[in-house]
Amino acid sequence: MPQIIPIKDLKNTSAISDMCHRENEPIYITKNGYGDMVIMSMETYENTQQRLAMYRAIEISERQIESGNVKDAGEALKDMRIKYGI
Repeated sequence: MPQIIPIKDLKNTSAISDMCHRENEPIYITKNGYGDMVIMSMETYENTQQRLAMYRAIEISERQIESGNVKDAGEALKDMRIKYGI
C-alpha cells in the first residue's frame, strides 16, 4: 500500500529515510492536500531504473522483430561472447 505523507513531515528526515528503506517503494508527498513529490531509497530508485531499461530493451527488440531486423540465435550468442568476453 503506498505511503502518503504531508510535506511538513519531511522535517523528520531520519524517520523518512527509515520509512523509504523499510517500505522499498516510493513515498508520496502531498502539499496542501495535493500530490507534490515522490521520494524513495537509492536501492528502490536503482531497481526501478533497471526495470525501465529492461522494458525499453524489450520494446526495441519487439520493434526490430516487427521490422524483420532479426539475427540467428547462434550468431547473436557468438557476438555477445565476443563483446562481453564470455
